[in-house]
Amino acid sequence: MLALVGVGAALALYPILRRLTQRLENLQRGFQQWGDGDLSLRVQVTGQDEVADLSIRFNEAAERIEHLLAAQRALLTSQKSLLANASHELRSPLARIRMGLEFMDGESPSAKDEISRNIAELDQLVGEILLASRLDAKEVDLGAVETVDLIGMCAEECARVGAVLDLPEGARSIEMPGVAKLLRRMVRNLLENAKRYGGESGLGIELALSQTADQTRIRVSDHGPGVPEAFRERIFEPFYRLPGASERNGGVGLGLALVKSIAERHGGRVSCEGREGGGSSFEVVMGCYSNHLRYDVPC
Repeated sequence: MLALVGVGAALALYPILRRLTQRLENLQRGFQQWGDGDLSLRVQVTGQDEVADLSIRFNEAAERIEHLLAAQRALLTSQKSLLANASHELRSPLARIRMGLEFMDGESPSAKDEISRNIAELDQLVGEILLASRLDAKEVDLGAVETVDLIGMCAEECARVGAVLDLPEGARSIEMPGVAKLLRRMVRNLLENAKRYGGESGLGIELALSQTADQTRIRVSDHGPGVPEAFRERIFEPFYRLPGASERNGGVGLGLALVKSIAERHGGRVSCEGREGGGSSFEVVMGCYSNHLRYDVPC
């Protein structure tokens, strides 16, 4: 008799328990999908029990979080626009200051040289902030994509700083699709960084260029003091300087950050390693195809 009563109770309660477990499973799947990034997801609310109350609270919390993230994205977009506009506006007074400096008479050459150096650094800072803001805004058009002659470009930039260009034996042409002005800026920043921190007068700087069927590599090496391993990732952060580095060394702390952004825009990455015998090596590895620049041109 007890067994029959138990079986009867189980059969009567099963539909109720099954509906409850199904609602809990649906709620769990909703939590999982929302946690995976579908912030617009809302769970269905049925009934008036504790499970329904939990569903309502989840939907309210999800909506608040979605609104907060949307407001944050709008704020970041506004800040980028403000930064770009401010950089443009700063260029005009800089040009007037430089023009006024050219007409100064009776001033000591050392004072004029110091003022000119500071103006050049400020102009460089404005230019790099403007470029960084444009690179950070993925939807901004950064220029025409074309087939770039890397050998010619790297040879010109090496000649500017007295660096040695190392090419694979027999290489006559190394080309890749990209934005020429950005790739030139990337190479120039790497070479200038090596000259600034790579030893007296930038001697011993080498740029090695190579290409395989699916990758293009640019490696710039120097004989300087090197970068401690603990800082080899942080040096690519905007405005980061190594401990003990002086602003008098030149640079504004954005050069390597721009190298990283430009490499990523060309579907690549940049890394820093120690060099055997002392110094540092910065290597940029880029693929032949990239969705970041919205082109599909083979190497």
